[in-house]
Amino acid sequence: MNLKDGVKTAENKVSDEAKDLSTLVKDKSKSLVDRLESYEDIINLEVGDTGLNRAKTLEREFNIRQLYIKYEGDNPTGTQKDRIAFAQIYDALRREFDVVSLATCGNYGVAVALAANLAGMKCEIYIPESYHTDRILEMEALGSEIIRLPGSYEDVVVQSSKLAEVNGWYDANPGGSNTPLQISAYSQIAIEIYEDLGDAPKYCAVPVSNGTLFAGIYRGFVSLYKRGKTSQIPKMIAASSTRKNPIVQSFLLGLDHCKDLNPEVIKETKYNEPLINWHSFDGEEALYALKESQGEAYNISDQKMKEMTALLMKKEGFRILPAATAGLIALLEMDEKHDFEPGRFVAVLTAKN
Repeated sequence: MNLKDGVKTAENKVSDEAKDLSTLVKDKSKSLVDRLESYEDIINLEVGDTGLNRAKTLEREFNIRQLYIKYEGDNPTGTQKDRIAFAQIYDALRREFDVVSLATCGNYGVAVALAANLAGMKCEIYIPESYHTDRILEMEALGSEIIRLPGSYEDVVVQSSKLAEVNGWYDANPGGSNTPLQISAYSQIAIEIYEDLGDAPKYCAVPVSNGTLFAGIYRGFVSLYKRGKTSQIPKMIAASSTRKNPIVQSFLLGLDHCKDLNPEVIKETKYNEPLINWHSFDGEEALYALKESQGEAYNISDQKMKEMTALLMKKEGFRILPAATAGLIALLEMDEKHDFEPGRFVAVLTAKN
């Protein structure tokens, strides 16, 4: 196969101020506290605080009121993955690792490559042999080493984690001990939405793959509600490629656990690849979020994602990766089915195109 996963137009650029701070982070004559402070300043400058925009043209098109788009394409490498990448590298720096490693099909690899580059840390990136992504050139340009391994993405995650343990490297893969850190990083999205709206929305729709992003946003809203900051916890809407994601399928089947899919029936395309897997590493967390929020899950076809990408460009001026539109499509389909009462609705668009 010849898949072109993910964002193709991100320049992976940071400000001159961030570059100056990077010099301080890389200076090992400085104390670790000073280097960590400088890296934290880079994160505050470059990552997050992405735009929340009211999509009035789409409101008129689909007869829905107060529809907001949370646009994660504003991050340095063009996706939400920067949030967890920089959090992982900060953790690796704090624990004084010299090398970080991970498995990727594209977007997360570029995000970690940039974060590691700014920290002066060596980065080993493992990619399945069958995947061919334009973003490999970006990873290499940022100083990362690319290693090909046989098997699916899920297989390569397991193999790369074992290699990290053997070599004494920092393992930045999803799942396991990294789940709390990554969920915490993604919970910031909920906080940013709250800060812009002054409350939580009625519904929040998110594309799902491994489930970490979905679970993180939900946890963020739960924390805000428990602290008395919001009047409600939004109903969470999960969306992924049709019958190719364990979280969505497990929810639709009414299961109390996230059941793996048969990897032999999973077929990647250039539209669905960022969404699909046969095993979701944080699937249990995401399934819990769906059920606790009384949310819904939707299967979205490649054709619908392709059409929504074109519509967003025409109507709202956003250049969006097709897979990133899955949550928005699900939200609009849910409104068409249930005819929502007035409220505020947020769809997270995870990546630019």
